[in-house]
Amino acid sequence: MPDTKQEETHMTEREPPTALVSVVIPVYNEADTIDELLARLREAPFEKEIIIVDDCSTDGTGGILKGAQGIVLLRHDRNMGKGAAIRTGIRYATGDIIIIQDADLEYDPNEIPIVVDPIRRGEAEIVYGNRFARGLPRGMPLPNKIANLLLAWTVRILFGRKLHDEATCYKAFRSDLLKSMDLRCKRFEFCPEVTAKALRDGREIREVEIRNYRPRVKLEGKKIRWTDGLEAIFTLFRYRFFD
Repeated sequence: MPDTKQEETHMTEREPPTALVSVVIPVYNEADTIDELLARLREAPFEKEIIIVDDCSTDGTGGILKGAQGIVLLRHDRNMGKGAAIRTGIRYATGDIIIIQDADLEYDPNEIPIVVDPIRRGEAEIVYGNRFARGLPRGMPLPNKIANLLLAWTVRILFGRKLHDEATCYKAFRSDLLKSMDLRCKRFEFCPEVTAKALRDGREIREVEIRNYRPRVKLEGKKIRWTDGLEAIFTLFRYRFFD
């Protein structure tokens, strides 16, 4: 007679099925980094769908992307903002999981499997890649550090949830959940909007450590400013109390 207990243990430890991950990349004037990003992303060890939304770049990014292989390329006829580009990408995503990837080289695509794995295993619906598990990263401008700390405390005060890195780019979602959100973001409000709506609906946001984050500064083309942190705080308040 077969050992039923042994068979059940074997089934429990079986690797979960592979999931298709839609990587949504909003792009605006990233000609210096887009080729290397795509090379790293193609080599990263997971099954992927690469969706790039060119938000009307003017620096040659569009020409580079037209010759790129293995991507879904979408383009805005006018510059509409990062949040609008993300919303466009989400609409076209066909994967089981959606994750956001910036077009610069601050985040390492090889860490995407770490972020999406709890969703792939059915252990979570939403996972954020936490840049601050070992403290604030060196090289991040002081105003940005302050803004990130204020955002974390704002989430705790408004929603009673401990979230270390609200503004991380690496936000991964079960696809059907993200598509069901009525997102309205246009610029950099995507992060606080999805955070507020998820927590308001009682969703758990799991955080996993990412270690290869490399902060970019203004001279390297970084677009977000500390004032966007204030807008993010306002957005958290808005979707907590008024919308």
